[in-house]
Amino acid sequence: MSEDKVYLTNEGFLELEEELNELKNVRRPEVIKALKDARALGDLSENADYDAARAEQAQIEGRILELEKIMENAHIIENDNSGKVGLGATVSIKYIDDDEIEVYRIVGSKEADPSNNKVSNESPLAKAIIGHKQGDICPVESPNGKYDVEIVEVK
Repeated sequence: MSEDKVYLTNEGFLELEEELNELKNVRRPEVIKALKDARALGDLSENADYDAARAEQAQIEGRILELEKIMENAHIIENDNSGKVGLGATVSIKYIDDDEIEVYRIVGSKEADPSNNKVSNESPLAKAIIGHKQGDICPVESPNGKYDVEIVEVK
């Protein structure tokens, strides 16, 4: 079975690796200890501590599997410095209607964080500007309507 590539910047990959290590080396041992402690209390059928520890264990193990799968299929984004917008590029854009300038980094969907101006390559804005260069005006089709942006700078 072939898996789709997951696009990540090097920084995003390292963040996932750090989270995976935290789960495996800190949280997993903590929950195992909590399970042992809860078992020591006796009757497991009405043991809320045991049930809570089992639920946390399931959540941790699920996240570990998810992270391992993402990292296994990761394709590290390298900015090609061609002057064109692509994955990994940092782009300054001007919204034509109000002259507001914003700076965004184009990243893969697993790394997207709009509150930190990291937009997914699958977002309407990224789809509109990928492949374009400084000075281009691009129409963006979004769920909130159509608008135009000018690419001010590509890094």
